[in-house]
Amino acid sequence: MTTLSIILTASLALSALALMLTFTNLGIYQRPKRGAPEKSLITVCIPARNEEENIEACVRSVLASSDVNLEVLVYDDQSTDRTPQIVKQLLAADPRVRAASTVALPAGWNGKQHACWRMAEQARGDWLVFTDADVRFEPGLLAGALATAHQRRAALVSTFPRQLTGSLAEDLAVPMIFFVLFSYLPMAMMRSGQAPSASAGCGQFLFVSREAYDKSGGHAAFKDSMHDGVKMPREVRKAGFHTDLFDGTALVSVRMYRGLAQTWRGFTKNAYEGIGSFGLLLFFTFAHLVAHVLPWAVLAVGLVSRWTRTPMVDDRAMWLAGVCVVIHLVQRTLLAWRFRQGVLPVLLHPVGVLFMTVIQWYSLYLSQTNQRAWRGRVATAAPAGS
Repeated sequence: MTTLSIILTASLALSALALMLTFTNLGIYQRPKRGAPEKSLITVCIPARNEEENIEACVRSVLASSDVNLEVLVYDDQSTDRTPQIVKQLLAADPRVRAASTVALPAGWNGKQHACWRMAEQARGDWLVFTDADVRFEPGLLAGALATAHQRRAALVSTFPRQLTGSLAEDLAVPMIFFVLFSYLPMAMMRSGQAPSASAGCGQFLFVSREAYDKSGGHAAFKDSMHDGVKMPREVRKAGFHTDLFDGTALVSVRMYRGLAQTWRGFTKNAYEGIGSFGLLLFFTFAHLVAHVLPWAVLAVGLVSRWTRTPMVDDRAMWLAGVCVVIHLVQRTLLAWRFRQGVLPVLLHPVGVLFMTVIQWYSLYLSQTNQRAWRGRVATAAPAGS
């Protein structure tokens, strides 16, 4: 057996494990079931910094949730566009909308975490929802989340919205969220245990009880973070509460970024933090390049060399690479079908993996050089002794 065949055997094992875990996780990640109506007040918290294109549509989509008792808090975070005027119009149109009082961003805080922390302080709800201004709710989302929390005995539930894309860069990067999540998160362990490392969430929709939020320290527990979707579930679990996920694909959607520049800035600000350590970054880089890029390259070289009648890859290596590619296509097709992603992310799987790997390493560079920014602001250093 050649060295290449040995490496491709490892590629096949890693690819097969990812596919098996994806099958298992897709069975666990279920749509919310209807629950009995209840009167718990839900406060939806929306941070808004220069969101004139999004804030009205977001708030109105939340207000369409007439099947729950809710209030909407908007935190206008020193916007310089028309966001303040639009918020005033929303306040006048519906008494369920309130404007959170605002202050200047303190040292040591990321802007989004501070905005959410301030809204949590002013919220009246028994349950708090943290979302983004570019997210669009469908009727039934909040009731479904509340029912899921009760049915799963969870103090925090989250979902990954349907991700809308409109450019090649978005198609390459955004669906990788689902590929990584379903390939590596053992959802059975997440559901049956309390280990913080087995938790997951999405900062675009975090639904948490007031008790769990307060006892876990809220956003102050990770005030300088840019990845609340990872941090909040872990802090809630550390405080002794259970967290869970549900499939909200049909109930909530978002288009995070538009074009290459926004996609690059958006992912590089927190991709490394989402991984959590340099050791895991090395593992993901090795696993992805060996298992999800190399087989495509070997198969391409082998096919071209056979067409030109100058064979460069032996038959065993060709067979191993071909099986790996089929596994990848099956896995990405399953994810694309379930989460409505289209065919391009499936066909360009190795390109998407390479793109995300570059993003993760550049995100490490930004993290180490304190250049990460949210909505155009880099968090200032915390005062000494704080």
